[in-house]
Amino acid sequence: MHLLYILKEVDNEPHGILLTSALVKQRGSHRVSLVVATHEDPLAAALRLQPDVIGYTVYSGTHHYYTDLNRRIKAQLPGVLSIFGGPHPTFFPEMIHAEGVDAICLGEGEYAVLDLLNALQHGSPIDTIPNWWVKRDDEVVRNPLRPLLTPEQLDALPYADRALLYAAHPPSRTNKIRPFITGRGCPYDCSFCFNKAYSELYGGTGRRTRRRSVDNVIREIKEVRENNDLAFIIFMDDTFILNRQWLTEFAARYRSEIGLPFWCQVRANLVEDDLIRMFKQMGCVSVSFGLEAGNDRMRNVILNRNMTREQILRASEILRQYGIRFMTNNMLGLPSGSLDTDWETLEMNIACRPSYANVFLFQPYPGTELAAWAAAHGWMVGSFDDLSGSVSDDTIIRFGSAFEKRQIENLQKLFALTVEIPALAPLVRQLIKLPNNPIFWLVYKLWKGYAMKRRMFPFALTPGEYVQAAWQYMRIRSQ
Repeated sequence: MHLLYILKEVDNEPHGILLTSALVKQRGSHRVSLVVATHEDPLAAALRLQPDVIGYTVYSGTHHYYTDLNRRIKAQLPGVLSIFGGPHPTFFPEMIHAEGVDAICLGEGEYAVLDLLNALQHGSPIDTIPNWWVKRDDEVVRNPLRPLLTPEQLDALPYADRALLYAAHPPSRTNKIRPFITGRGCPYDCSFCFNKAYSELYGGTGRRTRRRSVDNVIREIKEVRENNDLAFIIFMDDTFILNRQWLTEFAARYRSEIGLPFWCQVRANLVEDDLIRMFKQMGCVSVSFGLEAGNDRMRNVILNRNMTREQILRASEILRQYGIRFMTNNMLGLPSGSLDTDWETLEMNIACRPSYANVFLFQPYPGTELAAWAAAHGWMVGSFDDLSGSVSDDTIIRFGSAFEKRQIENLQKLFALTVEIPALAPLVRQLIKLPNNPIFWLVYKLWKGYAMKRRMFPFALTPGEYVQAAWQYMRIRSQ
């Protein structure tokens, strides 16, 4: 069978697609192609390649693009089977009812896609395969989920089929910054994140957090380095700092066998002196952690972060002590919040003194606890279908007034520069009252560009490599 994946754009190495491609090629006589819309017209590519199956990995906000594209392709190729996976169909499976959508994959997709392709190849039914919801005549067949992959099964997966990406998107081949994932899952129940909902979706069928063996990860990095120019590593795990025993073993081998600078995501309450010393010794130059909200109620009641102000300030102090640059992650426009609580977030960032204060407008993604709460309590304008996919342009959260909404949107653009230069705060309080304008957007983009290039990824990058690094980080935050 011939499976064609279509991507709107490459803002990160799409590991879900690349792992699935590697597996179906290894375990079956299947062909996999990838088309990136920024490099080739997807409709023209589909007509040229004549695939049996077309697959899309969909995030909330991009779903309109993919369903519209799929309708146009199926109008020209009515016999092709269209399948959708990723966060949006997993947490908003109602998209199965959209015109042209034949099947959606919930949860982990590697073996689910392999089973589907094998069934198609042998003429077997596809409407009984675990993890799939499939249209059959006038009904939808909803199959249960198979258990989450174990650490041993993660090790058994072939490494991501990066050659598939490089053929479809040549700039990815020359990029010196490359992402790796050492495990899956997160033990925390932050209300804005999908991890709790993901665990509940699986109903305890498998371990919530799983990590590949140290040897498996080291071998993958070596293989990528042997075949590509590699200068900087991004570990894309939700919380890389988990599991001290694993980290200790990994640190020793990484330092002696890899030795490249890297970035990872940590959690402030897990930042301890000896761990950060170890990170520094193994080559860590920058990290990010979620501050999210300066107001204690917003951070711990609304966001369920269970993290004190003192823990966040202490983590910042330890990271500065060891010369590791850090970026805080923050959200403005939270449901039940206000301009005043958002200003508290700015003030707490000033106290932390990060290398860069990253800030987004909150987006109520389907499947998250906070999105459900916001919808139930009238904090949303419209529905999940109205999500744009942008974390800095707009939001569907309801504000106290249009004037307050404008101020919060403007504060998002001027936030990071104000954290860097606190003396600007009185002026910014007045500037955010102005209408939304491109000058604020330009300030936001220029300062972020400088901070990311000079601080978070402090080595010689071409402009294209910097853009890739910035997009990789933004994708981590939006997943």
